[in-house]
Amino acid sequence: MEINPVFHRVELVTGRDNWRKLQETRVILFGVGGVGSWTAESLIRTGVGHLTIVDSDRVCVTNINRQLQATTKTVGQVKVEALREHLLTINPRAEIVAIEKVYDLNSANEFDLDSFDYVIDAIDSLSSKVHLILEATKSKATIFSSMGAACKIDPTRIKITDISKTHGCPLARLVRQKLKEVRFRGKLKVVFSDELLENGVGEIGCGTGNCVFPKVVDVNGEKIDAHEWCSSKKQINGSLIHITGTFGFMLAGLVIQDVAEKNRPLVKIR
Repeated sequence: MEINPVFHRVELVTGRDNWRKLQETRVILFGVGGVGSWTAESLIRTGVGHLTIVDSDRVCVTNINRQLQATTKTVGQVKVEALREHLLTINPRAEIVAIEKVYDLNSANEFDLDSFDYVIDAIDSLSSKVHLILEATKSKATIFSSMGAACKIDPTRIKITDISKTHGCPLARLVRQKLKEVRFRGKLKVVFSDELLENGVGEIGCGTGNCVFPKVVDVNGEKIDAHEWCSSKKQINGSLIHITGTFGFMLAGLVIQDVAEKNRPLVKIR
């Protein structure tokens, strides 16, 4: 396989064998918001050849500050479709499957996790996140998971560790509790931060009757369910792109490093 010049700088770091392995790697990513969208960007720009992205949401104007596919031109569009279109401009040869669906207990059996090398969890919902973690750890795939990326501003406090060693993150604490309840004994590598800022008071009205994004949108004259999730959340938290993006890049980095370690470990000079 001749190296694609787009990935010349990737090959210089990973070596040709690892780059070829990345081309063969199959990843499924659940959640393409502030964290997941940047995970997808990094995977495709590094040469991962097969990526499935799963999310049921549409682009909201309040996503523009942190989500890759969210712009003033894509508001109202299906997130996974807008992201897929963007990613194909980077690598038209990549196999990118966009699935407009929410992952939960009811839809879980529609996903064959054994057919993937990696599962990446960037889901907001606690119940769906825990269910995916349990299902993925029983599969042949390796899972990496994102904990809470909201209400943070200091990127130096973002770390990678096992879920059992997380601290200071409310979402990670809840995940640990849920996993303990079902006597989970496995390992789960996660990205988390122990920073937690007080959530500010805004006037936007997300999740209320004054929400800027309606529950139903008009697409080519057809009324379509917009899958608005804000109203189902207990609280709408603020978040910043340099934090969510770092979470996303670190998740992608875990995949890229793992591929290299399993295939042909990189030689470290220091």
